[in-house]
Amino acid sequence: MTSIMAHPKYSRSPTRAAECVEAAHLPGGQVGIRDSKQAPHGPTLLFPGPAWDTFTAAVQAGAFDQS
Repeated sequence: MTSIMAHPKYSRSPTRAAECVEAAHLPGGQVGIRDSKQAPHGPTLLFPGPAWDTFTAAVQAGAFDQS
């Protein structure tokens, strides 16, 4: 399993800071995601970089908006 020592926070912090995640681009092209409340020793989800890019593009395009 990949260890993420330096995991910069890329999320926007909502008014309730307990609802944040951290994302980091890792060597080898993966992206690690973790709950900021459990940093630095909590579990990390790993995604292939292209899959993460597709997901974040869909979020920005409003694909998951519930209106």
